[in-house]
Amino acid sequence: MPDEFPRWPALVGTVCSALGLGVAGYLTFEHYTSSSSLACADNGTINCLKVTTSSYSEVLGVPVALLGLLFFAVMLVLQLPPVWRRPEPTVRYGRLAWAVVGLCTILYLLYRELFSIDAICLWCTGVHVLTFIVFCTTTYATLTYPPPEGAVA
Repeated sequence: MPDEFPRWPALVGTVCSALGLGVAGYLTFEHYTSSSSLACADNGTINCLKVTTSSYSEVLGVPVALLGLLFFAVMLVLQLPPVWRRPEPTVRYGRLAWAVVGLCTILYLLYRELFSIDAICLWCTGVHVLTFIVFCTTTYATLTYPPPEGAVA
């Protein structure tokens, strides 16, 4: 990366995307094994089982956890330092657009947890936090720093 472009956004984005991939992978595994070993409280406001088995845990028959796994797999590739060095605007703004998709998704899911399901899943909250961090660092780096040399404006 050019000297004026910091390395930390790519590092933070890569680490958070890898962690998100792990958590989303765990939630996907739990979905397909009927949440038989879900490690989370299951009573009161903190109730992962209630959230992960609710009618909102699938979109058109596709588990939300699997969609999260897809999100983080794509984002992990887009956050790798060599990809941050790519000069193509489609990569730069595609990464930002993908981060916006992630943010919009977690806002919707958080709304459903709070106002439709009346329960919070701590694992899902972890995914939400990681997605938010990736969104913030991606947005900051994209809007604050110029594209790498060789980029076409």
